Amino acid sequence: MINFHELRSGDIVWAEFEGQRREGEVTELNGADRLVCVQTSVQSFWYEPAHLFPIPLDEGQLMKFHFEKQEQPDGTVKYMYGPFRILLSRKGNFSNFEMWYREDRRHITQPLSVHQLQNHYHGMTKVDLVREPGVEVV
Repeated sequence: MINFHELRSGDIVWAEFEGQRREGEVTELNGADRLVCVQTSVQSFWYEPAHLFPIPLDEGQLMKFHFEKQEQPDGTVKYMYGPFRILLSRKGNFSNFEMWYREDRRHITQPLSVHQLQNHYHGMTKVDLVREPGVEVV
């Protein structure tokens, strides 16, 4: 489950309907009724937060946002999206890493989900991190 206050339009989440989870994008928020509209590959539908789940952040998810990957000689891995950077202390370790944009540096000490990365990105750059057209949400 994801708390309603964590979500923003454009966030990528898993939406559960009749026992099946599908990846989708938050398109609208209804604060009065605490409902979230999510567009999946099947349909656009309003969900209660109890039926929305975080997607763990990993390399595959970063690639869906078109991050570029650079493996460093010291064993660290850097992901770049324009001037925004993510540096893993070791390959595949998304539970302890740094991210930065210009002078704003953040040290993350727990696993993040995709929507949390999107919210950090927005907080740091003031721009939404969205998947570009042509990247299929499955």
